[in-house]
Amino acid sequence: MGAPAVLRQPVHGGDLSGLRQAHAGDWIDLSTGINPFAWPVPELPTEAWTRLPSSDDMTALLQAARQAYGAPAEAGIVAVPGTQAAIQLLPRLFARPQGVVRIGILGPTYGEHAHVWRSMGHDVVEIDGVPGSLQGFDVLLAVNPNNPDGRGLGLPLLRRWHEDLAARGGWLILDEAFADVVPEVSFCAEAGKPGLVILRSFGKFFGLAGLRLGFVLGPEIVTGAIRVTAGPWAVSGPALQIGCAALSDTQWQVGMRDELRARARRFDQSMRERGIHVLGGTSLFRLAKIADAASFAAALRGRGIHVRVFDYEPQWMRFGLPADEAEFWRRFVLALSELRG
Repeated sequence: MGAPAVLRQPVHGGDLSGLRQAHAGDWIDLSTGINPFAWPVPELPTEAWTRLPSSDDMTALLQAARQAYGAPAEAGIVAVPGTQAAIQLLPRLFARPQGVVRIGILGPTYGEHAHVWRSMGHDVVEIDGVPGSLQGFDVLLAVNPNNPDGRGLGLPLLRRWHEDLAARGGWLILDEAFADVVPEVSFCAEAGKPGLVILRSFGKFFGLAGLRLGFVLGPEIVTGAIRVTAGPWAVSGPALQIGCAALSDTQWQVGMRDELRARARRFDQSMRERGIHVLGGTSLFRLAKIADAASFAAALRGRGIHVRVFDYEPQWMRFGLPADEAEFWRRFVLALSELRG
């Protein structure tokens, strides 16, 4: 038996290690879709750090998440240390008796989904756009709204897909990592039904990615299996308390959605004024079309701005929203002048 094939790890943003030699000053990291205006974390009681997380704290967090996401009381829900942890687990949970699942993944999208299913030996079909038929698929996975283009899938279409798959024992998996900024696209009201799994990220919208907190909603057969596999105390005490408080802060959430939408509109207008076409995105990230994205990204790195480019589309560049708009545009214009000579 030969050695197993080594799959190339997807490239991610958010890590400035190795880049500081390109720019010795302060960096503006726009390589992720994380809110630059984090929910204000209060001082926590000492017990949050010194004692093991309690079941009461977990119950309070899950109740807050259900309410924030609009999930039915009967839906199963489990907290995980970041949705990436759930993404790693799902291919193990959904294996058929023969071991291999045929999964369709709507793309191009977040690369870890295809990567982890392939790494477990499953048959992965990356679908460009919206499939005309789901015949032959055991699982369909979609990111809604999508990363990096912000494409949204309507609720009637999701309902039709779910009914089709569930009727023959299949599953629809939805990654709603960016749905907090557009809650109207969320399918969480249907959570708990057979054949449906939904992932929700906490850190992106609340700007607290380092907390490592996320949720999986679905039938108890799935959420229970994740809970057992993750083991006791999978989520830290501080994450339980901060997550519960933030998810319960509806006033902050409503105000932040409005603020992010306004900033995204200003960003798009500034791009248009500089002759750059914005293709789409969400209010946490914008996708632009630039003739030579790799060269422009290198020019931006030389000015201390880190953005995302994509090897599958050389004219795409994704920007997170800058906290300091004036400083970002100052550096951006210098890089643009450098590129255009």
